[in-house]
Amino acid sequence: MKKSDLKRLIKPLVKECIHEVLIEEGLLSNVVAEVAKGMQGNLVVESKTKQEDRLFKEDLRMKHKTSETNAKLEEHRKKMMDSVGRDAYNGVNLFENVDPMQHGSPSPGTTDLGNPSDSGVDISSLMGGAAKVWQAIK
Repeated sequence: MKKSDLKRLIKPLVKECIHEVLIEEGLLSNVVAEVAKGMQGNLVVESKTKQEDRLFKEDLRMKHKTSETNAKLEEHRKKMMDSVGRDAYNGVNLFENVDPMQHGSPSPGTTDLGNPSDSGVDISSLMGGAAKVWQAIK
């Protein structure tokens, strides 16, 4: 007997047996019911804190800290004026519209070249006639 002949004879028998077990005896419906029952107990509930609320609270905290810092700075200025003596400078507020310097140490590998808006020193006359040659080359 050939393999194809055997397959042709057995396939309908196997198909009928599987159909009988799954559908007629209710095995498939029992499996589906058990899976559905098991899935109901394992529900995953995800709760997220609202990003907006967290950002709002952080913003309020930063504003509060900034206002505290400004109040401390103003108090320090008043103490400085009292210690120097208001009469010494004819009542002029030396610290009016003065911002504190930025205390930042330069990070490694950076060079402080001064104020970027500073035009620097004009070196066009150092080379004498060489500047004219460079202009001609351009």
